[in-house]
Amino acid sequence: MPVIKILPHAELCPQGREITAARGTSICEALLENGVAIEHACDMSCACTTCHVIVRQGLRSLNAMEEGEEDLLDRAWGLEPDSRLGCQAIVADADLVIEIPKYTINHARENH
Repeated sequence: MPVIKILPHAELCPQGREITAARGTSICEALLENGVAIEHACDMSCACTTCHVIVRQGLRSLNAMEEGEEDLLDRAWGLEPDSRLGCQAIVADADLVIEIPKYTINHARENH
């Protein structure tokens, strides 16, 4: 099974972590199944950007990005060329290194 290395995140994963993920699982699902409480305000339906991750290694092994994900990513905080929505990025056979951005845009949590 592929390994996902999560770089340290002050709140969600202070020490960083390595987890395994079944092929065909989304990054978001893999994190949640392994106790990393990444936000997913839309319940992984590709309707928000709270599960935004930056793929530092292994980006090309993921499924192709669809138009809906591309459109939403334009609104993500800290967008980078290697950004993906964790709920849409499907793990293949390659190991990954990901970074969870420091902030997310979650209007419900921010009382907007």
